[in-house]
Amino acid sequence: MDPARPHPDSTSRPDLHPDPDSHPDPHTLLLEHIARHVDLSADESADLIAVLHSRKIRKKQFLTQEGDIARGPVFVTKGILRAYSVDKNGFEHVIQFAPPGWWIGDMGSLVKQQPGILYCDALENSEVLWLWKSDLEQLYHHIPKLERFFRILAENSIAAYQARLVSILSLPAADRYAAFCQQYPTLIHCLPQKQVASYIGVTPEFLSKMLNS
Repeated sequence: MDPARPHPDSTSRPDLHPDPDSHPDPHTLLLEHIARHVDLSADESADLIAVLHSRKIRKKQFLTQEGDIARGPVFVTKGILRAYSVDKNGFEHVIQFAPPGWWIGDMGSLVKQQPGILYCDALENSEVLWLWKSDLEQLYHHIPKLERFFRILAENSIAAYQARLVSILSLPAADRYAAFCQQYPTLIHCLPQKQVASYIGVTPEFLSKMLNS
């Protein structure tokens, strides 16, 4: 989705592969993420946690597919997810990656409640927290701070996608790769070149040649 642009402070995102004993509790990770923008009371935090749905997604398993109607915003707590489209020739075009601490999904489908245009799957075994849209609407009424929180995420999302569009349309591949590294510093050495190439809009062969030159 993007209901949700992830928090812009990429340097403070959790390690993708921490020691299992130190892996943060999913609810704690979400609440710490929200606390960067708004302060929830203990009761408000409990009300939010009560309506969350947790899900494990195996590597290469779909979270959603083109044509699905988005149920609500998805927060990644473990692993890596990606959102992408597939063109008429079968080529994938990655729109977004989502490591722990990021949100992902089909924003257009979520807002309009119509069939989506994106696929979302796991690049490795992953875990997410899902918040149904109907529950979110109810939370907005008795926890207005959450509406402010998601407004901030939506504003960040719009700004990020505008910058990404300008990048794709006007910047050379080397600059697009640099922008990827700035956006996803924790993923530089985690993702196959094929996925990075799809994100910056070049072939894997071109990216490999560019990085080795």
